[in-house]
Amino acid sequence: MITLHGIKNCDTMKKARAWLDAKGVAYAFHDYKTQGVAPETLTRWVKEHGWETLLNRAGTTFRKLPEAEKQGLDEARAVALMLAQPSMIKRPVLDLGQTRLVGFSPESYGKAFG
Repeated sequence: MITLHGIKNCDTMKKARAWLDAKGVAYAFHDYKTQGVAPETLTRWVKEHGWETLLNRAGTTFRKLPEAEKQGLDEARAVALMLAQPSMIKRPVLDLGQTRLVGFSPESYGKAFG
């Protein structure tokens, strides 16, 4: 089963959902702002893509952090931040079973679905 992880009202999420719907791709939606994300799931994503890829530094949640919390980030601190505030996780994360795509682009989705 394909699972699209993200936040319901995010513009990028809306684009990803529209793309999947237009291509007739069946998927489950997991809103990690309301449902959270399991630590083991986030750890698996970090191992696959790196915390730097998954941490959404451009989002308002991260930008509102005190400067002291943004400095000297490492994997453990970044994971703790993302678990505490899932809106800091880049979106969408499309779980295809064996692999995951982070972020949305029509090109990357097109390659994944051939």
